[in-house]
Amino acid sequence: MQRIQSWEVSDALWERVAPFIPPATRDPQRKYVRKAGAGRKPIAYRTVFEGIVYVLRTGCQWKALPKEQFGSASAIHAYFQKWAQAGFFSKLWEAGLTEYDDLKGIAWDWQSIDGAMTKAPLAQESVGRNPTDRGKKRNQTTHPGRRPRYPARDRGHRGQSA
Repeated sequence: MQRIQSWEVSDALWERVAPFIPPATRDPQRKYVRKAGAGRKPIAYRTVFEGIVYVLRTGCQWKALPKEQFGSASAIHAYFQKWAQAGFFSKLWEAGLTEYDDLKGIAWDWQSIDGAMTKAPLAQESVGRNPTDRGKKRNQTTHPGRRPRYPARDRGHRGQSA
């Protein structure tokens, strides 16, 4: 039995996903000059979906998609944006939740979440100051042998001391 990669879409999954894909539309206000059949053929929707799943599963950048397998990475990304705007992924998520609720059941009445977003108070000595503050000129000690930095003064009073 041939092993399916984690980003490959099986026939059974594709049959369930395909009805949710938004149909291609043309802008009625735009005048299309190109002849019918001219230009590049559109990428098959299944290939587009596999490319999107590949990016989501591997975590690679859009431009790192294998061109031999999926075609133009920018075209796959354009489809992703178009489908996201049309609500394709929300509908797909909703359908998955509904199916799981039918199979196993989801406790919709009671949900729990846990998490913490705080600084580690004991690690401050070993870490040092915040990296975003390290490059700031103010509040830094002067390097030995260098003159201290003073704030800018009014140029009209150069000869006078503060």
